[in-house]
Amino acid sequence: MPLRSTARTNLVDLVIAQMESLISDGEWPVGTKIPAEPLLVEQLAVGRNTVREAVRALVHTGMLEPRQGDGTYVRASSDFGAAVQRRVRKASVLEAYEVRASLERDAARYAAERRTPEDLAALRAALDERGRAWESGDTEAFVDADMTFHRTVAAAAHNAVLAELYGHLSDAMRTTVKAVIGAAVPDSVRHQIDAHSAIVDAIEARDPATAEAVVLAHLAEGMAALREEHPAD
Repeated sequence: MPLRSTARTNLVDLVIAQMESLISDGEWPVGTKIPAEPLLVEQLAVGRNTVREAVRALVHTGMLEPRQGDGTYVRASSDFGAAVQRRVRKASVLEAYEVRASLERDAARYAAERRTPEDLAALRAALDERGRAWESGDTEAFVDADMTFHRTVAAAAHNAVLAELYGHLSDAMRTTVKAVIGAAVPDSVRHQIDAHSAIVDAIEARDPATAEAVVLAHLAEGMAALREEHPAD
């Protein structure tokens, strides 16, 4: 006789469900750090072990990601998003870059059509931070700043599905950024500061055609560099 699974709802299950709701509803956005354990214990009115088990379960599904010495971050807004990330992690750098190109092209076009004054201010701030990060010589800081810039463009597109997909692919995006930075190419290709400034200018001018063209041109430079570094992909 085949075994039957037993349905069991306990305190851990309830906490998991509540955390999933906080993530899916956007109260804990993808890429942000969740509250520290003591605060979760206080807010949820449960014990530390319950919180730890719930967090561990969501880490296992891929929705949360622990970062040593930093905390736990939201990695995906759903089980589907986590599955997408697992699939993309198996892709080659060039495959991931091609997907990135498609998303960033559309994000820039829609951002130029739909951006608000607040979006534009956020883009200018992200662009400035990206430039400062490059000047600092800190590769990780630059990658973080570059990712923030492109997430800000995606947010300015005001398409929730596109922004969510971009969030799901963030790990793959980071890999492509690092690959271009590490390629044997001129600094102008590695940082592409002028191109990113031109993207913001086109979005500010509400010029979707130029925004798309600039994105495709700068990504083509990166793709050429990656093909040199990964000819077999």
